[in-house]
Amino acid sequence: MRPVNLRVVGLGAAVTVAVLLPLVAMAGPTGDPVRPSGSGDAKSGDLLRDLGLGPRTAASPAPAVHGAAAPTVPERVTRCGPELASPEGVEAQTCVLSEGPDVWARTYYRNAAGQDLDAFLTLMAPGGRTVQVRCPVPAQDEPGTCETPQERGRGAATAYTAVTEFAGTGEGADTPLLLRSGSNTADSEGS
Repeated sequence: MRPVNLRVVGLGAAVTVAVLLPLVAMAGPTGDPVRPSGSGDAKSGDLLRDLGLGPRTAASPAPAVHGAAAPTVPERVTRCGPELASPEGVEAQTCVLSEGPDVWARTYYRNAAGQDLDAFLTLMAPGGRTVQVRCPVPAQDEPGTCETPQERGRGAATAYTAVTEFAGTGEGADTPLLLRSGSNTADSEGS
């Protein structure tokens, strides 16, 4: 081979390594579901396991590759209230999540009540600011989630709380509240 061809082959190999190395470094496990702290009861966390969507920890950092820095992933912190169930068949657990500067609320639910419901999820920030979303909850015994948009945190993430209210669809007195689920408050530990 001529020296010019060797340079082209060497350059091609260097470009290939430069492109593939970050992809290999980013591949890795995504973390394991976590149980809310303080839940010593074996039944606690069943809804989240059934959903396959339970609160997750931050993605595990990719394995270090010699000569390349692994990308940093902000840690995801999840604070959940207790898993609750209504006599009518609605199950829910509400959480406040934070990752880096972003904060949002999420509720995990199952509706076995036999009727369509509305879920109203409210994220309460320090200083009285609130964000509320309405999520339709179909009449089926399938797990689901509802979450608020992510927003830049104003103060410590532990100062945020969330509450979800499940009620029948429609307006007026014929839509009773079936379940209210809340995240842990700043002064409580675990669920």
